[in-house]
Amino acid sequence: MTAATPRPPFRADQVGSLLRPAALAQARAAFKRGDLAAPALREAEDQAVREAVQRQIDLGLQAVTDGEYRRDWWHLDFLGQLDGVTLTENSGQKFQIAGQSEQPPIASVTGRVACSGPIMAADFAFLAAVAGPAGAVAKMTIPSPSMLHLRGGRAAVSRSVYPDLDAFWDDVAAAYRQAIAHLAAAGCRYLQLDDISFAYLCDPKIRANCLANGDDPDRLPRRYAAVINAALADRPADMAVTIHTCRGNFKSAWVAEGGYDPVVEAMFSTDVDGYFMEFDSARAGGFEPLRKLPPGKRVVLGLVTTKQGELESADALKRRIDEAAKIVPLEQLCLSPQCGFSSTHHGNALSADDQWRKLERVVEVARSVWG
Repeated sequence: MTAATPRPPFRADQVGSLLRPAALAQARAAFKRGDLAAPALREAEDQAVREAVQRQIDLGLQAVTDGEYRRDWWHLDFLGQLDGVTLTENSGQKFQIAGQSEQPPIASVTGRVACSGPIMAADFAFLAAVAGPAGAVAKMTIPSPSMLHLRGGRAAVSRSVYPDLDAFWDDVAAAYRQAIAHLAAAGCRYLQLDDISFAYLCDPKIRANCLANGDDPDRLPRRYAAVINAALADRPADMAVTIHTCRGNFKSAWVAEGGYDPVVEAMFSTDVDGYFMEFDSARAGGFEPLRKLPPGKRVVLGLVTTKQGELESADALKRRIDEAAKIVPLEQLCLSPQCGFSSTHHGNALSADDQWRKLERVVEVARSVWG
């Protein structure tokens, strides 16, 4: 970012993932069948990223992402590249979709956690090369370090490798410092940690699952905040970092519900510039917990849903921003969708046209409110 570019998060911002274009989905399916070589898949991904970046710029977004087009899952493609991590079946809380239960795999810790090589740094470098000439800020999204623990908890961390969880968290933080250093070396100056743990831990069902996994849900928010701060300790001073938290986003389904009161103090203790917080439904509770937002930090109000295609009215969004501004100064607020549009390769239950209209509405309303 240049001196003329405001520090993120921006007044109109986005969480990151975008619906996969049909051509890209077909290319990935062909690759998985063995009918397409890796270089050809990479070329298809590159072209899809170029088109998505241009579309975001045309809409007026200051920060652009690659749509997470090179991933199947918002978190597992990254976590699975860390040393000591194995992807296994998840028996925990499941998404409820049309009467059926589904759940992505879980990241289990089977060895010492480390980062022995760059993870997704080349992906970011390509995004930056496409976005930079147009004056857009390239935004990188990665799962928070807490995602190595939340879903499986103590039960998913090998006791033979880590009899002491403090050693586990030390290794996780060190691995993330290395991964972030690789991204910084590739030019990343806007990093988002996707951390569903804070929002999940607002739900009694998730808290009960934590107890079953051998963890204390009352202590986890502070533990997760501490490892985030340790992971960010060596980041460049000019790297803006945000946290995004939500209650689940898989094929437009959700897992958790409950207001932010149980976790907000711990979440706001993290050393980041802003928080993308889900507020698109009653499941998230009211804005009152925002009273504890520290000075100088921003909350990006996730008021535009990515779970259905109906477009929110500009007036309704402005009214909700006004409500939040009674609790937090307007200067500390921004606007975005509540989550990505395609946290997994499956995508949510809306069309590409719906997606772009919603992002356009975010920009429109932000310009009207903040100028």
